[in-house]
Amino acid sequence: MSRRPAVAVTGLGVRCAAGATPAALWESLVECRPATSLHAFDDEGTVVGPASAMTDFDPAGYLSPKEVRRADRSVQMAVCAAVDAVADAGGLHVPPGRRAVVTGTGYGGVISQENGIGHPDVLYAPRLMHNAGAYWISARLGITGPSLTVSTACASGTHAVGEAMQMIRTGCADVVVAGGHDSPLTPTTALAFGRAGAMVTECEDPAAASRPFDVGRRGFVLAEGAAFLVLERLDLARARGARIHATLTGYGRNSDAHHLTAPHPDGAGARACMEQALADAGTTADAVTQVNAHGTGTELNDLAEARAIAALFGPAGVPVTASKSVTGHGLGVAGALEAVITAMSVREGLAPPTASLTRLDPRCEIDVVTAEPRKIPNGPVISNSFAFGGHNACVVFDSPHG
Repeated sequence: MSRRPAVAVTGLGVRCAAGATPAALWESLVECRPATSLHAFDDEGTVVGPASAMTDFDPAGYLSPKEVRRADRSVQMAVCAAVDAVADAGGLHVPPGRRAVVTGTGYGGVISQENGIGHPDVLYAPRLMHNAGAYWISARLGITGPSLTVSTACASGTHAVGEAMQMIRTGCADVVVAGGHDSPLTPTTALAFGRAGAMVTECEDPAAASRPFDVGRRGFVLAEGAAFLVLERLDLARARGARIHATLTGYGRNSDAHHLTAPHPDGAGARACMEQALADAGTTADAVTQVNAHGTGTELNDLAEARAIAALFGPAGVPVTASKSVTGHGLGVAGALEAVITAMSVREGLAPPTASLTRLDPRCEIDVVTAEPRKIPNGPVISNSFAFGGHNACVVFDSPHG
């Protein structure tokens, strides 16, 4: 049996409230600077709550005015982030047929969908379809190989990254542009999550609204954005002298099959998913230097994930970071954004702190990094996504070897 090719991360690109570039995002993370403020979800200001909105987003220079009119806001963000990732990688150095794209989105073009109900124009359907981002990216970047869209709620971005790695491993592509995008800041979305009790609707300090693992948490903070990685066969990346941020070494995915929205309370599915990803990476739990938690700030998710982490790594056995304390929760983009963050953690040798955590829930027997970044040694870092529908996905990054 031939040895499967190793996979390098050669390009990173993001658009989110916490940063329009990976460098700006990293600065927000290490400085514990949440990108959350009060946001009016509707023009009348009747639906207001904390959110991580990218108020200064501008696709000019990436899309023409005509193209902007044809693409939902989430897709506009996706094109910007994907193009930046490819620029960061120094281009795509394989023939168009050996390139692929995998996008993840939970809500697709929900802004376009909500705005067009009752009076759709001729572009209504292509604006709202979930695979629109994959189309725009493939067309912009000359990708004629596989083009795929994954929609598994809040695990979409992680699934996209993992499936992209599998494409390279199985030989159907040499370079894959992979990531996620969502822009769900609509009044209907906010009202729905708020009424379900999953989203923070009121808080004393909007900047501290996202508080994963804290006793005072009240749910997640809705966010928007896009994040993409360029994944490349490691041998090809090295041959062209590419800068390698990290290697992508493992991927796990399974399902709880327990409840439509709630995770299995003992975290059994989450633990099994992490174990699967580590086995795929050819490593073990005791080698892991950090966990980037799904960490939404909802009671059920935090408790289930903390139990899974403590069961696998031992109580307080590994440093844990909850990036959503800074970025908010962008649904389909979340896992991709955290994949970018995890790759940067590996590159920098730092676990970013979890913002706004003042008192750890004593039921969460985990070592959450707070206040300032913590140095971590070279070694595998795992990023978790556990979604509505019981969809679990985990990816493992490591430093380049050799």
